[in-house]
Amino acid sequence: QLQLVESGGGLVQPGGSLRLSCVASGAFTNYYTIGWFRQAPGKEREGIACISSVDVSPNYLDSVKDRFTISKDNEKNMVFLQMNSLKPEDTAVYYCIYEDHPYDYWGQGTQVTVSS
Repeated sequence: QLQLVESGGGLVQPGGSLRLSCVASGAFTNYYTIGWFRQAPGKEREGIACISSVDVSPNYLDSVKDRFTISKDNEKNMVFLQMNSLKPEDTAVYYCIYEDHPYDYWGQGTQVTVSS
């Protein structure tokens, strides 16, 4: 079973940046989608960015478009989320997800707190 481990979360001031990393315990398959969700206190989990093995362009939640960038390193089985211009409303637990239909795998989450 594939395991995902996120890192890179922490406390940052508004306007700051963080880079999240997620490493998978196994190699990426030929057809998959990998991305990031987040869940803020009292809110539902929401998908914020994803990239697949076949699509040319990543997909982003509108509220993070132009601020967040998802990328992956197939050689290292890793996916990244560069987060710039962070806002207090970006505070949440961020989860990495790897989807290889019909299975999906989740990391344990990493806390991101944006506060002055």
